[in-house]
Amino acid sequence: MGTHSSGDRPRNRLAEATSPYLQQHAGNPVDWYPWGEEALARARAEQRPIFLSIGYSACHWCHVMERESFESEAIAAELNQNFVNIKVDREERPDLDEIYMAAVQMMTGQGGWPMSVFLTPELEPFFGGTYFPPDDRYGRPGFGRLIEAIAKAWAERREEVVHSAGRMAEAIRGMATVPEGNGLLQREVVDAAISALARSFDRTWGGFGGAPKFPHTVAVQLLLRQYLRTRESRLLEMATVTLDRMAAGGMYDHLGGGFHRYSTDERWLVPHFEKMLYDQALLVLAYLEGHQVSRNPGYAVVARETCDYVLRDLRDPAGGFYSSEDADSEGEEGTFYIWTPGQLRALLGPIEAELFAAAFDVDPAGNFEGRSILHPVMSLAALAERFQRSEDAVLASLREGRMRLFAAREGRERPFRDDKVVTAWNGLMISALARAARVLDAPEFLLAAREAVAFLLGTLEWDGVLHRVWRAGKISQPGYLDDYSHLIGGLVDLYEASGDEAYLRQAERLADRMQAEFGDPEGGFFVSSARHTGLIARLKHSQDGSVPSGNSMAAYALLRLGRLLGRDDLEQLAEATLRHFQTHLERAPGAFHQMVLALDLHLGERQEIVLVGDVDDCRALGHEVDRRLLPYAVLTRSDGAGTLPLHEGKTRVNGRAAAYLCRNMSCGAPLVEPEALAKALEG
Repeated sequence: MGTHSSGDRPRNRLAEATSPYLQQHAGNPVDWYPWGEEALARARAEQRPIFLSIGYSACHWCHVMERESFESEAIAAELNQNFVNIKVDREERPDLDEIYMAAVQMMTGQGGWPMSVFLTPELEPFFGGTYFPPDDRYGRPGFGRLIEAIAKAWAERREEVVHSAGRMAEAIRGMATVPEGNGLLQREVVDAAISALARSFDRTWGGFGGAPKFPHTVAVQLLLRQYLRTRESRLLEMATVTLDRMAAGGMYDHLGGGFHRYSTDERWLVPHFEKMLYDQALLVLAYLEGHQVSRNPGYAVVARETCDYVLRDLRDPAGGFYSSEDADSEGEEGTFYIWTPGQLRALLGPIEAELFAAAFDVDPAGNFEGRSILHPVMSLAALAERFQRSEDAVLASLREGRMRLFAAREGRERPFRDDKVVTAWNGLMISALARAARVLDAPEFLLAAREAVAFLLGTLEWDGVLHRVWRAGKISQPGYLDDYSHLIGGLVDLYEASGDEAYLRQAERLADRMQAEFGDPEGGFFVSSARHTGLIARLKHSQDGSVPSGNSMAAYALLRLGRLLGRDDLEQLAEATLRHFQTHLERAPGAFHQMVLALDLHLGERQEIVLVGDVDDCRALGHEVDRRLLPYAVLTRSDGAGTLPLHEGKTRVNGRAAAYLCRNMSCGAPLVEPEALAKALEG
């Protein structure tokens, strides 16, 4: 979605921003600044309060507030007269987003975007909220009236306002203090997380909790691991029902692959139509693991189509992956994705259109504002019986129909694409592609992961410092904790998929840098480093939201990296991070699924698998490893001259490729037959 501003209006300072979200506001009459010394110095010099507006490009209500309020000449005049106005892209500045979201949640009991916060010149928050309409409605005060009241309070009751802001800032700083636990890391935390999932599980439609429903992907991964450990069928059922229902709903794009952000209803039918890179990565991992455990071929199809979508529509020619696609096009949400019976008839002809409409729930009434979101509602067998065809013929017709509709859809006005490359989210996608390359035997995904790493380390790393965002040849902001931790995780997965030790060494180098930049001697990691100035607090975010937190991913990635490298210090650092957040984990394990995943890895039976031999010679042995979910194992490869401690003493057997399976610090005899390895892995 582009800016809604008048073409005659002068563009403001945001025109030069890296972020597409900021650029979308470049034509507003609001005198916007990006976050930086120019704006902050003006606020201090003039003793003006700051209006801080935080959002992101794919945020529907962010665009609504822009149209209603930031395009209003009257509201802009009030803002310009009384405030220094700063616009921030939360995806570029997670540190600012986290600090001021904490303030909004303390003030209002809830959060979200757009975030609207008012600060003193010393950057301390004194009033905040999310979306405000231009005038009183929806039970919310009008933004115009609100800013008049805040300006009046600043003019007439400044001392009181400043005092209140100071107390709020002190409370935010206190969030960096983590309650001390007893230091015991126990499996009861994992069990408690599973029990919480069981209580909230929707047995009819899958997922956890009611509408709106988000894809709790790491929860699915936890359930699959617990199932492998206990063989409780209810755990597998919770995971597979959730995967089945999400893939059969309108949240999945049945023409182009990939998933929308979340479902507005309990059935996964009507999505919020934006597509986020991180969701694609995390869902690919969940469907791959579901396929490994259940052997359901449909999960492999979903994972492959989602990777294909990312490579087709979210990939920069240089190798990185873009952030998102909007929900809106042609001024309305979902227009790009929905259909009418008439459109089907025009593309497929009356007979095939009738079959396709029956299969994907397209009828004159529609299921979304008079038009239809595609989602499968009839089985092949039922369609074959109704239309008197073989199942193969029905499948061929549906395949042809999907191709024709996809081609026609490509001619529609596309949703706006946020083409900035975020290092952390690219790290997640590299993990997904590397794992997909192994599980699906898809070398094209391995190549894409390699090229993404080459781009990130060649473009976003300068003088050993990783940066957060690249767009159109520009980089912005030194990287944050999640940029390091998520990329380290991606490099570990890429090493396991490729056997190229260079990726492991790059992960090691970044891990050491991460510790130096973000580590706290008292435990855990800060979100920001000393390079991020002008902050009222350095927080330690551990709660997992739509994206795993930097601390959770750091613990998980460091455990794997330390085992592959034979570096006990990295494993100890991961364990110390888990111990640091022990109290949080015990109080609310459902809010820390990725960290619980790391705890599960730490507590599980330690396994190392070493494949020795040339790539081609090891292919059959590697296939036995890749077709299974082995959550407590790390995989390393050697051509017989490997340099890692795990390679020592491990050679081919009579010239044949061999697999060494080590459990709890003890290695078995080398295995040369795939069948023997399969039996050992099942054991």
